Amino acid sequence: MLARHIIPCLDIDKGRVVKGIKIEDVADRSDPLQVCRHYVDQGADELMFIDITSGVERHAILIEVLHSIAAELFIPVMVAGGIRSSQDVRQMLQAGADKVAINTAAIINPDLIAECTGRFGAEAIVVAVDAKRRGGNAKVGWELMSHAGRKSTGMDAVEWAVKMAEQGAGQLLLTSMDRDGSGKGFDIDLVQAVRQMTIHPLIAAGGAGSPEDIEAVINQGGADAVMVASIFHDGKFTIAEAKNHLMAHNVPIRH
Repeated sequence: MLARHIIPCLDIDKGRVVKGIKIEDVADRSDPLQVCRHYVDQGADELMFIDITSGVERHAILIEVLHSIAAELFIPVMVAGGIRSSQDVRQMLQAGADKVAINTAAIINPDLIAECTGRFGAEAIVVAVDAKRRGGNAKVGWELMSHAGRKSTGMDAVEWAVKMAEQGAGQLLLTSMDRDGSGKGFDIDLVQAVRQMTIHPLIAAGGAGSPEDIEAVINQGGADAVMVASIFHDGKFTIAEAKNHLMAHNVPIRH
């Protein structure tokens, strides 16, 4: 069994980390390089940047951030936010990103994924699947959401995930919009539903509140990696503590 990955997620706005980084041993908690250095020291397996900057300058600013990270830290970096074309993907990869996650642009143009994997390789392309329970009921299924979870598409999220795997996406980033930011645990039913339909690598996101939640979505849901934000940013748990818990419960994890 392959080692599971833990991926801290950072929201970036105009080149600065936002949304409440409270870790005590970082002097400038809005500086992406300092925050990333902290997480690398803790044992992060990968880093995720979500660029929430608006306007035409968003990619130029993120490119500067990626250059600064790549010059100092040796860790895989995934980026998302405003990726609309294969040219956008190329810019991010050339700036130092290892993977690019695509959501809304793939919904608008599903052929974009096959185009990008053909140009850059499947390992560089992640499809982000934002899913929301229909009527709050897993038995009814999940709807695919676009525009960072703000807009309904009317499409089935599980079917979409399978289609994107068939299009050649290297990984699927599966986010429960119902659980995102709640700290109430991952939507394991959602991860299981996708896992039953594809052997593609799955990154679970949305809802982590404890190391036990991470263990559950791996052991019960079948996730290959977890993306976590608040519990690490708030200093509630460290990556090392999460990994120690996983190892104690026989979850293969990088360390």
